[in-house]
Amino acid sequence: MTKIALFVIDTQAELVSIPNTAIPHAARICEVGGVILDRARRVPSTELEIVVVQHCEDASDPNATLIPGSKEWQLTLPPRDGAKNERVVRKTTGDTFESNPSLADELKNQRVATIVAFGVQSEQCVRATCRGAVNAGFAVVLLQGAHSTYDNTDTGESAEDIERAVEQELQSIGVQIVPWDQYTF
Repeated sequence: MTKIALFVIDTQAELVSIPNTAIPHAARICEVGGVILDRARRVPSTELEIVVVQHCEDASDPNATLIPGSKEWQLTLPPRDGAKNERVVRKTTGDTFESNPSLADELKNQRVATIVAFGVQSEQCVRATCRGAVNAGFAVVLLQGAHSTYDNTDTGESAEDIERAVEQELQSIGVQIVPWDQYTF
């Protein structure tokens, strides 16, 4: 029997819980993310892995804010203490698989065949990690309504516009887009 890995991407304080830096739809992502995690945690651990992805930036970079140990870097939707099928995977690039070259093999050794993803930022780490999962040979599902980003003030694109564009792009490479409230594990 194959397993699913739920990827919770970059739901970190700076992006979703600190008011002056959070994405516009942070409340939605936190609320929906909590519901998704509750549903996932009802699935037997023999059928599901929960991978909480945490972005890490270099403290020597003057523009870095997601510095390990900082308030901004903390996870808003962390794994449960003691849960054997939940873990944190840290990354330094947008693509979780690029930052963790052995991750795909580790998941495949655990019989994971499908990656289900949600989180922040749609056009950055969510897109890159979904692409990385496809390139690593996984079936990939992106949960619509459970990922978002900042509005792009340079182009005038709203976060919702960016979400839809990312979904269309990922769908074109084989990612399945499923409304979060219709997905069942």
